[in-house]
Amino acid sequence: MSVQLDQIDRLAVDALDGYLVRKDLVRTFSRQFPVPTYVVEFLLGRYCASVDPAEIEEGLEIVQRQLQSRTVKAGEQELFKSRAREQGQIKLIDLITARLDTKTDSYLATLPSLQLKDVRIDAELVSQHERMLTGGFYAEISLGYDATIAQEKNGRPFGIESIREIQLSSRDVLEKLGQARAGFTTGQWKDFLLRSIGMEAEGLSDRQKDALLLRMVPFVERNYNLVELGPRGTGKSHLFQQVSPYAHLISGGKATVAKMFVNNSTGQRGLVCQYDVVCFDEVSGISFDQKDGVNIMKGYMESGEFSRGKESIRADGSIVLVGNFDVDVEHQQRIGHLLGPMPPEMRDDTAFMDRIHAFLPGWDVPKVNKDLLTDHFGLVSDFLSECWSQLRGESRVGLLQGRVQYGGALSGRDTTAVNKTVSGLLKLLYPAAVDVPDEDIEWAVRIALEARRRVKEQQKRIGAAEFRNTHFSYVLGEDGVERFVSTPELQSAGGIGEDPLEPGQVWTISPGADDEHPGLFRIEVNEGPGSGVKILNKPVPPAFRESMGYAEQNLYARAQQLVGDKDPRQHEFTAQLRAFDAAKAGGKLGVACLVALCTALLKRSARGGLIVVGEVNLGGSIEPVHDPVNLVELGVEKGASALLMPVSCRRQLIDLSDDMATRIDIQFYSDAKDCLLKAIQD
Repeated sequence: MSVQLDQIDRLAVDALDGYLVRKDLVRTFSRQFPVPTYVVEFLLGRYCASVDPAEIEEGLEIVQRQLQSRTVKAGEQELFKSRAREQGQIKLIDLITARLDTKTDSYLATLPSLQLKDVRIDAELVSQHERMLTGGFYAEISLGYDATIAQEKNGRPFGIESIREIQLSSRDVLEKLGQARAGFTTGQWKDFLLRSIGMEAEGLSDRQKDALLLRMVPFVERNYNLVELGPRGTGKSHLFQQVSPYAHLISGGKATVAKMFVNNSTGQRGLVCQYDVVCFDEVSGISFDQKDGVNIMKGYMESGEFSRGKESIRADGSIVLVGNFDVDVEHQQRIGHLLGPMPPEMRDDTAFMDRIHAFLPGWDVPKVNKDLLTDHFGLVSDFLSECWSQLRGESRVGLLQGRVQYGGALSGRDTTAVNKTVSGLLKLLYPAAVDVPDEDIEWAVRIALEARRRVKEQQKRIGAAEFRNTHFSYVLGEDGVERFVSTPELQSAGGIGEDPLEPGQVWTISPGADDEHPGLFRIEVNEGPGSGVKILNKPVPPAFRESMGYAEQNLYARAQQLVGDKDPRQHEFTAQLRAFDAAKAGGKLGVACLVALCTALLKRSARGGLIVVGEVNLGGSIEPVHDPVNLVELGVEKGASALLMPVSCRRQLIDLSDDMATRIDIQFYSDAKDCLLKAIQD
């Protein structure tokens, strides 16, 4: 059963010895015994945390023996009690809780698998392991039986002699994890985190890894509301059921207000107070026993509070809603919106949607199969979940101060949602508060903006005018460029989309030449130190070279009007022409080339959904356009929302059909400067 150790395994073994387990070994036991995965992992971590195959073999036998002799299967309670009487003492693995019995001024423990509710336990043991007073934990317990006490009136013969916790109770776990993290690169750490939940990162794309990491955010972020909808079989419920003792899965969607929030008659606090994460499986079936159940949940998702009679109760459990799509994403978007599988009272309620911090694209998560499960070392689940639980008390939003600015399209709620996601992702990457490099902050910001924008796009589909602007963007650093973040499922192949492009990029249509039809192109220009314009296409289309030459000369000649105090001669521009049709020549694109050069230099984006048409000559005048009606029709077909054309086209567009004229916003420009001002993002 040997496995090839790789670089990540070696780093982990050096830094986290004693907190690791080989994840393939866990799978051999996890279904055989009546204990959660993290209990199995704890034992494996103790006896098989080794690299030597012989030691692992030996350890596996011990674990098998211990689980067999110490876990009580249904119907075996009396057998174990009798053994305790015969032998005077037995060892077992069980969930232990304790309470103070005021009548006798002593503590009593409960062992559910033996159905014992009044086991003697020393006050000292209780104070060493206080968690048994707040919900209990799994432990290896030595249970003694005293025959003399059994003969007394109301005697309690069973007594707990010693306890070994199976869930971690040590408080310095975060420090250990933070120190270990320092030895890994960011990429290695992401892979190691995925291995710790049982997934092998090797065959996964970056988007798939990002989706799986986003799934972990509710564990480290308080009051975090996540929705994940996607195909069946992607392991949605596994993480919330098996990996952490701090998570609770409600399957089948039936929830009572008393169980979720508070029982008004007894005052007993509900799941959101007791657990870090409450996950609803099969969200389409969620229903509450009371009419106002959804409203209570809505209020809780907004503020983290709910009321019981007069008092208001705060809790910090995160809410996760997972469910299945029965159709593909594109079809779902055609017939409605991506939150369609939600229950009716949530499906079209934009106020409810506004409380969702992130929509995880479940269609980006691979279906779980044998190849995706890891055979390498990962963190023992209880160590990992203890670290996650402690991270909830921290925030990483402070890291964004002065480094990241969000664009104007984000409302206050959007900003809160994005900040929570960024904070959660950065806690996963950096368990200790350290200085985080820009690229990792940018990685988290892009995931967070996309996941929140997906919620916003669904609100827009329901038709609420207030959610019209969904062009989420951010600026990183002092003189950074505004970058826009899109949700990939909205980009139709070959279409233009509504999102602003990066600075230096412009959509344009070439009117075609001798034997070419008109075609859609995108010009992409980058600038850096140096001088001149380099075209990267191999070979360079002569017609495009000519247009770019005109644009370059106009930029030098009219720099003051176009780009103010920037001197274009001090910059080198690299340009690339991308064709989206059969047309390849790229002729008569001078105005679009000039706009691309200027926006690259100004670090400003052109408006989303805009096509720029026209040619400029060496003297700076705009050439007439042949057959502009044809170009407008092509623009509409490509999904453009606006078209900038020379004003000389105005009379020829009389022939444009009413239908075409209403589907696109046609604007005219008189010269290059006028075109540039109209093209740039407002």
